[in-house]
Amino acid sequence: MDKVRSHEQSKLPATLEQCRRCDLWEHATQAVPGVGPARARIMLVGEQPGDQEDVEGLPFVGPAGALLDKALAEAGVNRAGVYLTNAVKHFKWEPRGKRRLHKTPAQKEIAACHLWLEEELARIQPEVVVALGGTALKSVLQDSGATMKSFMDAPFQHEGRWVVAVYHPSFALRARDEASRRRAYQVIVDGLRQALRLADKVR
Repeated sequence: MDKVRSHEQSKLPATLEQCRRCDLWEHATQAVPGVGPARARIMLVGEQPGDQEDVEGLPFVGPAGALLDKALAEAGVNRAGVYLTNAVKHFKWEPRGKRRLHKTPAQKEIAACHLWLEEELARIQPEVVVALGGTALKSVLQDSGATMKSFMDAPFQHEGRWVVAVYHPSFALRARDEASRRRAYQVIVDGLRQALRLADKVR
């Protein structure tokens, strides 16, 4: 049975909704694809859908999405002009009473879902990718050892495009105190401004 299951998971699915390359689909409401223009200069990659995204089938529509909207506006980036997606397309969660709490995807789940990010990169062809948090950075670089600390200081090039690494908006929401939350938020805003400047240079 395990061999059959492994064989099924190794197949390339025809659509995201049919994806069974890891087990996250079993407990998610639906797969959440990326959204945005067919040709966007900037792609924002998050970690995974949250509870609200899982229900609505759209990325960044929950509290983290609201903070991201604020940061985009402050940075002068038009949300309608960027492509928004996640490294992992199904919501990974654990029960806490009646609530579904976010659980960080495992490396095997990030790796299983990477083909969808590759497809999006090939189709959208962004000049700049903004990695929102560590999971996104690992997926973009295909490097399980990549850390935010190593890449947040400055934009860098990877496979012919610029990459900017910043905190995920949920990190700024969960920071332990107001000063930490403000610092994390400012890192996001500054990174989005850098992404816009880089995209303008390439154009």
